[in-house]
Amino acid sequence: MTARAFLIRGLIAGLVAGIATFFVAYSVGEPHVETAIALEESGTAAEEAPTDASHDHGDEAAGGHSHTHSHSHGDEGEDTEVSRDSQRTWGLLTGSLAVGLVLGGIVALVAAGTIGRMGRLQPGQSTALITLLGFVAFALVPFLKYPANPPAVGSGDTIGDRTALYFGFVVVSVLTAVAATYVALRLRNRLGTYGGVVAGAAGYLAVMVVAGQLFATVNEVGDFPADTLWFFRRASLFTLATMWGVIGVVLTGLVGRLYAAQTERAQRRALAASL
Repeated sequence: MTARAFLIRGLIAGLVAGIATFFVAYSVGEPHVETAIALEESGTAAEEAPTDASHDHGDEAAGGHSHTHSHSHGDEGEDTEVSRDSQRTWGLLTGSLAVGLVLGGIVALVAAGTIGRMGRLQPGQSTALITLLGFVAFALVPFLKYPANPPAVGSGDTIGDRTALYFGFVVVSVLTAVAATYVALRLRNRLGTYGGVVAGAAGYLAVMVVAGQLFATVNEVGDFPADTLWFFRRASLFTLATMWGVIGVVLTGLVGRLYAAQTERAQRRALAASL
């Protein structure tokens, strides 16, 4: 059960997860992205439309152009280097595969490092637990605080601050999950498995509730249609769950098979030595 064996299986799981995530994102998420883009472009066109003949050039010079460079999503757009069709197909596939491979490798290495440190759990069981904890701490809880927004939502002037807040919250969530897991394992011998798990989960929840109150709230939705925003965020959560779920299922299965094969070989060697 070497780290290399885990890493290879993690990359395989990440590759499968990337492909599955692409299909989910393309079929579930992209229609809502297209709707948001259409809303953004219609709003931009309305802002740039001259109210009378005297505004044909003055308003454009004053600020109308600030929206035109943001999204030219059609193949006919002259301001974009990558067409919208390429973004939603090959670009989305490339991004999904890249994220899947990186995430699968990281989860596999963390799972390899926790072998024998998760109580009496077998390698496959501890791998499944690590994946579940990773999904909750790295993806789900940060998403609940700072959910994904479609195009046309959010000001370009605050993107740096919003990015810093999100990744700061991710760091707090991951570190808190690590500490809570450590506490749960330490308390397991004193309180039992159930008591240790409850104590660790309660500690994580308490810290993250406080962190959620301390971190700034971002509300730049404006008058964006609520139903479109809801469907987009729901699709984003489905995509995240697909990535982590497939990695967990595939990696757990591969690690379980590896452990079973090595256990069988060890038993055969022991039997042969006894004879």
